[in-house]
Amino acid sequence: MSDPVTFLNAFAHAIAAMTLYAPGHPARERAIDAAYRELQDLQADTPRPLFTFLGDETVFGRLPLRELKAWDWARRLAQAGIQRLEFEDRVGREDFEAFLAEVLARLTLSAIDTSEARQLRRSSIRYGTVGVRGETEQGAEVPTATIRYSLGEEADTVRWFQDEVKTRGVLPLTEAEAVVSSLSLAMHGSRHILIPLLQLKEFDQYTTTHSMNVAVLAMALAEFLGLGPRDVRNFGIAGLLHDIGKVRIPLEILTKPGRFTEEERALMNRHPADGARIILQSEESLDLAAVVAYEHHIMLNGDGYPTFTFRRDCHHASKLVHVCDVYDALRTNRPYRDAWPQERALVYLQGRAGTEFDPELAGGFVRMMRQWEPQIAVLHDERTPLGSGQLDVT
Repeated sequence: MSDPVTFLNAFAHAIAAMTLYAPGHPARERAIDAAYRELQDLQADTPRPLFTFLGDETVFGRLPLRELKAWDWARRLAQAGIQRLEFEDRVGREDFEAFLAEVLARLTLSAIDTSEARQLRRSSIRYGTVGVRGETEQGAEVPTATIRYSLGEEADTVRWFQDEVKTRGVLPLTEAEAVVSSLSLAMHGSRHILIPLLQLKEFDQYTTTHSMNVAVLAMALAEFLGLGPRDVRNFGIAGLLHDIGKVRIPLEILTKPGRFTEEERALMNRHPADGARIILQSEESLDLAAVVAYEHHIMLNGDGYPTFTFRRDCHHASKLVHVCDVYDALRTNRPYRDAWPQERALVYLQGRAGTEFDPELAGGFVRMMRQWEPQIAVLHDERTPLGSGQLDVT
């Protein structure tokens, strides 16, 4: 019985041994044999194991491997053009060793024999850069693994963990991290960053699609402003969880088309504090996400809610998520108004910079959206594959 972490460690050990020992050396052969046995054991449970390496994240299927967070080999493999790795049924020992040799060649930038490359094309191991739209990376020596995204499974997962919070008071962080990883993969699957956003089928899905959109926009803006991978991921999780306190608000209030009563408004205004409590009560250290949940409705000038007894500055992440939150809310059809066009929403952000929004963050967001406009894919149906749906940026 093997597991993905054990296999990847054996895989890394085999490559390290191949750098130290010549072909045929007993130590080299033992390391390769051990990794191959771990792969066979892993395939006994998961016939076609799939790994994705992205920044500090190592993902098995759709599950982030927490034990391998910031695993050095993940970054090295991604830099060598191996972001996605899939083993098909019945991988042969010869194919596996040839694959390890190719990985080693890529890592050391040494040339490989063309006959070996031809053999790899017929291999049962697929790897390469991640492609979101189903195309193959041009000029690749081996088949490029591809991913087609509808984001439907991610939306289902968000709805599920929101229900878990509502009914059991438990925040399943593993599933939240998996959604953020999937959204990050969808963004980085082509040569240019792609911003995949969801539109509602029905307004009662607002908390699901809005949370995913804010997570995507927060990660995109963090990258656009030059933040590192760890911060980008943390901002994505904060964006995904910023409205988690709304699970305690009845659906009839969330979807109410008219004005709120004073009691309903007071209940709505409690969701930032409720969200922070929910996050802090989880077993994980999510201080940043809790702060963002609490502060994301507070304006630069101190207006908004909740109100502070003594005025203070909000966290940079809270101010960033606030920009993304308002933009997506303006771009969404609501029971009481139609969605704003993109340009109108961007003009609103610019006009409120310095009072409601941090000027640097609002300005950066507007520049990002205008610069990346051709790479914004709005999905009208959560299960329409990204790239085959209509492109809508108006």
